[in-house]
Amino acid sequence: MRLPDRVVLRDVSPRDGLQSEPVTLSTERKLELIDGLAHAGVSRIEAVSVVHPKLVPQLADAEAVMANLTRRAYCRYAVLVPNIKGAQRAVTMNPDEITVFLSASETHNWKNVHRSITDSLQELQTVCDMSRAHHVPPSAVIVASFGCPYEGEVPTSVVVDLAYRLFGMGVREITLGDTVGVANPKKVQAIFSQLRQDIPGLNLGGHFHDNRGTALVNMLAAIDVGITLFDTALGGIGGSPFSPGAGGNLATEDAVYMLEESGVATGINLEALLALGDRLEEWVGHPLPSRVRRARGRMVPVGPEGYVHD
Repeated sequence: MRLPDRVVLRDVSPRDGLQSEPVTLSTERKLELIDGLAHAGVSRIEAVSVVHPKLVPQLADAEAVMANLTRRAYCRYAVLVPNIKGAQRAVTMNPDEITVFLSASETHNWKNVHRSITDSLQELQTVCDMSRAHHVPPSAVIVASFGCPYEGEVPTSVVVDLAYRLFGMGVREITLGDTVGVANPKKVQAIFSQLRQDIPGLNLGGHFHDNRGTALVNMLAAIDVGITLFDTALGGIGGSPFSPGAGGNLATEDAVYMLEESGVATGINLEALLALGDRLEEWVGHPLPSRVRRARGRMVPVGPEGYVHD
């Protein structure tokens, strides 16, 4: 297996994580979460989304969150944007990046943003133009890249075509989302390998949900073909309220542990993450699914090399 020297983890727990929680955290708690992630060494954070508050009330305070961030110079704070109205809100928040998204499944796109893929692409062109006009680089997520909760299998050709179209809009970073955790290592490698071959200059990332316990192995499969950017979430929380069966994200703690123990730098302090996760667990009122969290009572630190089990 080919392992890089470093992997970048973008923590999406303040957005993808909190949007599925039955409780709504206060603005102050969200700011504490975001700053705690940055303090632990997370260099990219998806801080808020500007979806309609009636649809996702957990994220209704996006402006207040972005206005009161303690910004750290080494950290980039992203705003997720579904449409032109969202972009108009986002550009006033001084984000470091604006992330657009659409689905690789027509049915899922209708359920998610209430429009066809063709209409989404037309609108996202305007959003990307607005983003660049405000000197904010747009990135994109292709949702349901590995399978759809409504249509099942998603052809690789559809994902590649959407990536071409987004690249043509000036998007230079695209993340492939495994929205309901159906990806497998073979398909992960096939899609990423084809995109790397077909669209040189495109920075690719992976966003894996852990419904079936395959998120870590899918991350390793993507790393093996040269991918070094991944979305993760503190504690493994998250999932789309518009995707039946969506499970939690790949836990940031689990990814950090696996990568650092394998000699791959993340720049993230695991102990700081676990301490922050303790607070998040209290705020949301239920145990977090991270495996490293569950195992840490049996992990004894032995120094900079890592851990042994008692």
